[in-house]
Amino acid sequence: MHQFTRFSLPLCMVVDEGVFGHTDEILEDYMPGITKKKAILVTEEFLKNTYSDIVREICDDFGEAPVFTVSDADYETASALAKKISMESIGVVIGFGGGRVLDTAKYAAHISKAVYICLPTTLSNDSLASPFSVLTMEGRSRKTLPCKIPTAIIVDTEMIRKAPVSQTMSGIGDTIGKYTAVYDWAIAAKAGNARLDDFAYSIASMCCDSIMYCDEKSIQSKHFMTALSRALVMGGLAMEIAGSSRPCSGSEHLFAHAIEEYYPDIKISHGLAVALGCVGSANFQGRDDMKIIEVCKKYGLDLNPETYGISRDMFADIWMKAPGTRPDRVSILNDTELNREWIDEIYSRMQK
Repeated sequence: MHQFTRFSLPLCMVVDEGVFGHTDEILEDYMPGITKKKAILVTEEFLKNTYSDIVREICDDFGEAPVFTVSDADYETASALAKKISMESIGVVIGFGGGRVLDTAKYAAHISKAVYICLPTTLSNDSLASPFSVLTMEGRSRKTLPCKIPTAIIVDTEMIRKAPVSQTMSGIGDTIGKYTAVYDWAIAAKAGNARLDDFAYSIASMCCDSIMYCDEKSIQSKHFMTALSRALVMGGLAMEIAGSSRPCSGSEHLFAHAIEEYYPDIKISHGLAVALGCVGSANFQGRDDMKIIEVCKKYGLDLNPETYGISRDMFADIWMKAPGTRPDRVSILNDTELNREWIDEIYSRMQK
């Protein structure tokens, strides 16, 4: 008997240059009357000051909408924002910023049942369109919370080009991670631990392929920015269709989670940690890791763990701890006998 699942899709997704200056017109085309609703713009202080003209224009277009600034993606801030939205009968939440701003705005909009508009200023990971928000709880622990995907996503490639290149590289790493994530998903489905959705599986694979086999080598070009934007958004939609993060998160993400949990002082973005993990995961899966290494070299991603202060001992320890970060998530690691010699060999390959 087939199991049918319900999922949502954004009403609007626009990727182009200079579109933030036409946010109101774009949204009115898809959702007539949206600009007449009470709104709030969520961003961070730095972006509010750096792009004051754009922030002011968007706020004016939405009836002089107030600005709510966040400094971190934590549960307390998201809850305070949701309370404000509910108490003041705000109907539209506009997230303008990177991951922490968007995760905060998305979750607050979800629990207050407001329309959520996503205006990303970086392409660092696929959370911009995913049905999840990653928020810091008490202390350092982070929790992935389910929520609705954006009603509209507008990506201004001109704005993205102004973001630090490291953030774009992080987005590339997160996208490449789907190479091993979908393989792990199939393993979990075979073991009866997950339900495989063919459509979501295909979308996630296509996201990865669109970057791994992209002819454009300049990550600052409009063509590449558009390709990466679409890949990250479609990755989020694959998760929405699947009803879980499985299309985009496998053993390579367990590696990244182990860094975050056990070595929080290591300075590496989530996407780059995923890219490092992807090399090890491909090895454990018995697949060609040179594909990953060559693509990362092409885009300028540094896969040498030493660059990030990850020693040989630390690298081995991270892999040993990785399965325990999510014991419920079946992956290749469940069927792999990790040994120091093998992990050291992978470390050496990544140093070349």
